[in-house]
Amino acid sequence: MADLQFFENFLKNKQFIPEKLHTYYLHWVARFLTHCGHRKVEANDEEQIEPFLHELAKTKEEWQVKQAREALRLFLFAQTQAAAGDTALFRATNDPDQGWKLVATKMTEALRLRHRSIRTEKTYLQWLRSFYGFLDGKMPTEIDSQDVKRFLSHLAVERNIAASTQNQAFSALLFLFRHVLDRELAELADTVRAKPTRKLPVVLAKPQIMQIFALLDGVYLLMARLIYGCGLRVQECVSLRVKDLDFAKSCITIRSGKGDKDRLTMMPESIKNSLLAYLDQPRQLFDQDAVEKNSQGVWLPNALDRKYPNAGKEWGWFWLFPAPKLAIDPRSGRTIRHHLHVSNLQRQFKDAVRATKVPLNASVHSLRHSFATHLLERGHDIRTIQELLGHANLQTTMIYTHVVGKNILGVTSPLDD
Repeated sequence: MADLQFFENFLKNKQFIPEKLHTYYLHWVARFLTHCGHRKVEANDEEQIEPFLHELAKTKEEWQVKQAREALRLFLFAQTQAAAGDTALFRATNDPDQGWKLVATKMTEALRLRHRSIRTEKTYLQWLRSFYGFLDGKMPTEIDSQDVKRFLSHLAVERNIAASTQNQAFSALLFLFRHVLDRELAELADTVRAKPTRKLPVVLAKPQIMQIFALLDGVYLLMARLIYGCGLRVQECVSLRVKDLDFAKSCITIRSGKGDKDRLTMMPESIKNSLLAYLDQPRQLFDQDAVEKNSQGVWLPNALDRKYPNAGKEWGWFWLFPAPKLAIDPRSGRTIRHHLHVSNLQRQFKDAVRATKVPLNASVHSLRHSFATHLLERGHDIRTIQELLGHANLQTTMIYTHVVGKNILGVTSPLDD
């Protein structure tokens, strides 16, 4: 099987793919080729993946299906590289502009292959443009780790950017070298890096939160109450769908949160009636879209719109906080209903904070910090809070022990004796 031998060679030449996964990836690709009747699989055969995975899900566990999906996407990506002549295309032109445009196109393809979010895609491409501008016309085939080192040092010394921003730039360039140029970065130990800082989260007292809520109304008040009452991230809040609300069990499901993980959190009893009354608003937009000829429903994850073509037009999949107008999806070009943009809530919240004259640099995310801190003050254990927040590492949650108002250790200062 020439396709399978080709993929095995591809895996061996990719240092970023752990060797222990090679056998499993080859196994899933072999089953896929059998499913396709051992015909020659082309780079544009992605639509064949979903029917195969659908059959696989009947007998295999979820993690196995997910592993098979990743193997097949890598396989098709390898086919795409082979069809395009890989980095030979970068050498086919002496025009740096054309070369970097091609790099940007390949980077977009690689990001979408790995299901990176649209925000990550935009951010990485922005750093790619900054890197190209810094190199002043150097061809993509000529860059090396020294160029990356000089760029990162430039960001730290001359632009004085935050450590987290510099790490973001480094991640973008690492992705460029590994997944687009098919090379490894090396000898970066002596790179000048921005000094990391440890900042305590901004936590609002309950009376301050009530003051801010008093200046919000409508959908923005409801969103702010959800973030504080459930410990949501802003993006998780705006991305909620109708089916994520379980009023019977008083819980909310967070889908594809940070790290592409699902989790459950509580639904505050005090917000149930408000949510039930509010559902009439998105329902009106849903009914409006049902008769709108241009509307193609809402965006669905993981190619579900191909597997279930009408799911995007079902009430359960509709956004809890839909945008007032239809928009063009930047990836598919379809006319869909998107959710409210996070900047809408952020702007309203900032205005409310300024109006209350709360002497803190508070943002919407401060409500999530306040949720965790107030639970600690009420005596809830740190592991429970970690699960509710969706933190992968307990150390991330432990930061709230430094800002808790009540001394949870029960230690009495000698000054109080």
